[in-house]
Amino acid sequence: MPINFTIFDSFIVFAYFILIMSVGFYYFRRGNRTSVEYFLGGRSMSWMVIGLSIFATNISGEHFVGLAGSGAVHGLAVGQFELMAVFILVILGWLIAPTYIQSGVLTMPEFLEMRYDRNSRRIFTGLSIFIYFFTKLSVTLFAGGLLFSKLFDMNIYTSAMIIVFLTGLYSVVGGASAVMKTNVIHAFFLLLGAALLTAFALHEVGGLGALRAKLPDHYFNMFKPADDPDFPWTGIIFGAPILAFWYWCTDQYIVQNLLGARSVDDARRGTLLTAFLKLTPIFVLVLPGLIAAALYPEARDDEAYSMLLTGKILPSGVKGFIVAGIIAAIMSSLAGVFNAVSALFTNDIYKPSNPDASESKLVLVGRLSKLAIVLLAILSVPLMRLLSTQIYLYMQSVQAYLSPPITIVFLFGLISKKVNAKGALWTLIIGEFFGIARMICDFTITPHMAGSGLLHAFITINFLHYAIFSFIFCLVLLYAISYVTSRQNIPGSQLAGNFLENFSDLKFNFSHPRASLTTFKVNIVLSVCILMIIIGIWSVWS
Repeated sequence: MPINFTIFDSFIVFAYFILIMSVGFYYFRRGNRTSVEYFLGGRSMSWMVIGLSIFATNISGEHFVGLAGSGAVHGLAVGQFELMAVFILVILGWLIAPTYIQSGVLTMPEFLEMRYDRNSRRIFTGLSIFIYFFTKLSVTLFAGGLLFSKLFDMNIYTSAMIIVFLTGLYSVVGGASAVMKTNVIHAFFLLLGAALLTAFALHEVGGLGALRAKLPDHYFNMFKPADDPDFPWTGIIFGAPILAFWYWCTDQYIVQNLLGARSVDDARRGTLLTAFLKLTPIFVLVLPGLIAAALYPEARDDEAYSMLLTGKILPSGVKGFIVAGIIAAIMSSLAGVFNAVSALFTNDIYKPSNPDASESKLVLVGRLSKLAIVLLAILSVPLMRLLSTQIYLYMQSVQAYLSPPITIVFLFGLISKKVNAKGALWTLIIGEFFGIARMICDFTITPHMAGSGLLHAFITINFLHYAIFSFIFCLVLLYAISYVTSRQNIPGSQLAGNFLENFSDLKFNFSHPRASLTTFKVNIVLSVCILMIIIGIWSVWS
């Protein structure tokens, strides 16, 4: 059933589009003369912009559709992924961000080359673009198209193309400055829209007490048994942080926002702001799924959120703000992907092959590469419905298969001098081979077809447990290959000591020229408050 819009609702959505386009073209008029300006906003972003931009980039259509859908089926347990992200964001801000900022890199593959060698950079660049295609781009477009088709009775292709066109328009011409500054607006609207829907839906169901009475107890248990097929507590505690480290600490899609910070302090405070904001999805995105399950028992999977929107619980004039919030989430994430892919292609594929290319040529290549990835994303939209009835669960499973080798290579590249370029390269190749094999098996082989042998165990193990075993396997692989090849002349391995010393100095150095005792104390208080809130959530819903 399409959503019924009033003139006021339509005006809000239209005004929102005008606002976003105006900001985007404002930064186009200011110009992007260099690659640093186009991809990182000239490294001039404050902590507030950094924090809100990272949050807006992260929250997308699959969060609105997927978190609510999984919440309607599994309850609050899906919110554990959001809480695990908070822990990793705190680690990123305090321990890892300083190293990235001081390195002066434009991309994460570039950083990997500085730690290891160019081969690692090439492999990671191609792998990153591959992951974007099968996760962020296609799923974001599908989730956005699905919502639009439910709300406005539009064809899913038409919906996706409208979203891509509007997002691509300002991100291609405006660059990182336009993307990050519009993300500030996106963050406000997506939080406002999600909070409004949650408030009215909770009122409709009769409050939290009534909601608990209408649903089985397992909906409110955040720690599922170890044999739970989707969210075992063992996988949440030990597997989810592996996915989170890859996503928040090594993914160009997220880290590119961080690299635009004007100082280490801005990068750190920005990530802590994001960590604080990441506490909200469990209340404004997962909880609506539970409410939908109580109000509409016929709601299935990813239909939960759209059923709340198209129902009769929202008064006239409120729907416009909520739809604007959903649009904000979709556009901010798409813009982040466009920016990340163009940065990877331009700086890690085109520039190494054309070292004499001018800055204006690099900016042009960046814009053209954005247009190319947009077309590829649109072509992939119809495939997504074949992959899963729960978008968010699909996203997490693919990331669980592909993230452990990347996490291992980055994490132990930072903390260990004993791993080298050969070890990193072959860990990425072998680890990702098994990860892609598992992903293909999910789509092509059923447990019945696999029989009862090793293949059956390989394709039936929970995706979070797979991440744990893959992590251990890749760790052994990294050190074994590094040990065997330690006597060889490995390009780039001589940089390991320099980076580790830099990391060790920075992570405990609170007397940075831009820092102050007050800033340090505020960051400490904010970090402690964030962790205490998580403990409080676990104590209530465990």
